[in-house]
Order: sequence, then C-alpha cells, then structure tokens
Amino acid sequence: MSLGGNRGDTMRREVIVPPALYLPLVSDPEGRGQLAVVQKLVDGRRGLLAYTALDRLADACGREQPWMLLMTSELDRIRQMQPFDVVAFDLDIPPQSRRGGRLG
Repeated sequence: MSLGGNRGDTMRREVIVPPALYLPLVSDPEGRGQLAVVQKLVDGRRGLLAYTALDRLADACGREQPWMLLMTSELDRIRQMQPFDVVAFDLDIPPQSRRGGRLG
C-alpha cells in the first residue's frame, strides 16, 4: 500500500487533514478576550496558525502557550471572525518570537 502515490511522485502527496486542530491563542489588543493567530505570510496571504497535535504546538510555541481545540469543520466560524486565506500547519516559531513559554 502506498500513501504518496507513485514512487517518483513525492511533490504531489495527498494532504490528510485531521478532524481537530490545536490553535494557539493571543490576547485581543482591544481587550475582548483571546484570538487565534492569523499572520501575514511572505507571499502576502494571511495564514491561520494551526497544529495537528498538542505536543507540536507546545514544542513550536512554548509550554505556556494558551490554545483551543477546534474541530476542522468549524474553521469557517474562525474565518468569519478573523479572515484568513490558508491554514498554516505545524509551523516552527523562532525562539525570538516567544516570551515566557508562549508567543510574544
């Protein structure tokens, strides 16, 4: 059984999206609670930061990072409140972007 298609077809792998995602949260600058992290990407699109496992979120963002568990089917609810173009899965966050075990 092959998960990636033909042997030479490594660039066109099927993406398996999990049923739930872990979203890091940051404080709303307007004081209305917490928000998911949406960042402008190098190509100009806006990406929602999401992790496929809690340990990946903790390793990338810090052990003290606030987070929420979101069913993938609920992504449109987040998009309505915080517009984004793509979901950025399991991104590494540079240490200089973290403070006190969380995103800074």
